[in-house]
Amino acid sequence: MKDFLGAASSVLICVALVALMLQGSLAAQQIALQTLVTPSSIILKDGRSLTFAVHGFIEFKSLAELFPYIETQTHRWSLDDEQRRSLFRDLLRRGVESRVVSMFDERPLETLLTHTSDELRQALAKVKEPVPHGYAEAFLAVQEKWKHALNCWSASPSIPGRVLSNWYPIEEGIQLYGSTYDSTEHFWQAVKYHPDLTIAELTELLGILEQQDWRPWLRRLDSDPKLYLPNAYAVESLRHNLAPERLRWFRDELGRQALPASDHARLIQQRGATPFRFTAYEEKVLWGDLADLFHLAYAFSPPNDPIRKTLAERHFDAIYLGDRHMGFISEEFGSLMLEIWKVKYLQMPRFREVISSIPLEIRLEHFLNDGDSPDIPIPVYVGYLNQIRELARAH
Repeated sequence: MKDFLGAASSVLICVALVALMLQGSLAAQQIALQTLVTPSSIILKDGRSLTFAVHGFIEFKSLAELFPYIETQTHRWSLDDEQRRSLFRDLLRRGVESRVVSMFDERPLETLLTHTSDELRQALAKVKEPVPHGYAEAFLAVQEKWKHALNCWSASPSIPGRVLSNWYPIEEGIQLYGSTYDSTEHFWQAVKYHPDLTIAELTELLGILEQQDWRPWLRRLDSDPKLYLPNAYAVESLRHNLAPERLRWFRDELGRQALPASDHARLIQQRGATPFRFTAYEEKVLWGDLADLFHLAYAFSPPNDPIRKTLAERHFDAIYLGDRHMGFISEEFGSLMLEIWKVKYLQMPRFREVISSIPLEIRLEHFLNDGDSPDIPIPVYVGYLNQIRELARAH
């Protein structure tokens, strides 16, 4: 018995030591508040710099790197003083929020939300490095917003947050406009393709885009603040997806799927004999990004540009759904999101119960690397998300 107690005591001591070691390890992994608010800080995750972005694609390693970019942007065009100040505030807020609300690491947000606003003010007051006007206010605004918000996306640490993502797989499928889909994401991306468009035509269209030099076309968008500023994410998305290596990636990925040339792009994204032919990720980065590229290239091309006629011939001049023809960048198409959510959250009891259970004091949000969505702007998307919760609670 004595030997048993001695052995048990040794085990307990070992467990306690391991627990202390783990606690120390976890503490070492946390990000100090002072580190988070210091502009030159570069946060590491798995030995790599944790980047953040403005407009989804313009990446930075530290807030100190962000400041010169903001300064350059505010002097990029002939803006009046108020326009320049407004742009400065907007970019600073976007950058700070993107630094904190990371898609790849929860620690920055955890640090911000586990400190009081007074503690945040004190940390900001201790910053010795030069910071732009409004820096402290941006951090405080981000903290206040996310203390009362739930980020609804596919990798949310919260189960309701994941369920409220369009990527969430629906095992039984969801019936939308006469067809069944594996998720609302599958519908949203599939509907961007005309029902008659084949894989052969899609591949041919990619080849046409690959043959064109897009640099002068993009310079036209960059040079006009009336075009660029209201559509910054769309322009940066076009710049990213029109790069030769990205166009090759689209072509290679379509080839990897080994799709028959006669298959129709919309039809194959619907649920067939085997569910989940494409993952939600593939729906977004392949089918969604490719469709967005074609629709945006049409929308931002001058009326006399031959590429506009080519895209219209493949029906990328609108969204075709039954008898409806909706502009890709239009309130009508954006409102389609609310229509499909009425099916998911009002007609499907299990999803209605999840969204109804989230207290109204918590605002539903959607923030991913300061990305936007030209087909449905994020403020509109978030507005619909909170609206559908109210409808579900009243249902």
